[in-house]
Amino acid sequence: MRILILNGPNLNLLGTREPSIYGQESLDSLIKELEKHAHALGIELCHYQSNSEGSLIDQIHMAIDKVNGIIFNPGAFSHYSYALRDAIAAVNIPVIEVHISNISAREAFRNLSVIAPVCLGQISGLGLHGYSLALDFLVKYLADQPHA
Repeated sequence: MRILILNGPNLNLLGTREPSIYGQESLDSLIKELEKHAHALGIELCHYQSNSEGSLIDQIHMAIDKVNGIIFNPGAFSHYSYALRDAIAAVNIPVIEVHISNISAREAFRNLSVIAPVCLGQISGLGLHGYSLALDFLVKYLADQPHA
């Protein structure tokens, strides 16, 4: 089983960007912890981060027939990127949307995710732990699916 961890804009600045909201752990540190967790689960992770909407769309398209699921933190693109929404809808890959902060408790423009309706689920407000929860859920979900 192979899972793509996809991170959007400004997540490369984890650890230094608004640590009161996003914490002090770096993206590299998060990915290393997720890789350890994935190894314990017997699965493979791949990771990609970009500040570019088009690059994220390309990664979703390239994931076809290469990954079993995607854990995606689209950052601010969540709130207005119909192009990312359409890319997720176009591929037959289960996606869990993850947000470090509770987007429903922040500024009004952050309360809506246009991506959530085409995702299997959303985890918001549980800090970086949300990624490992998404990984646990996705692995179980995929294991429970009938194989074609």
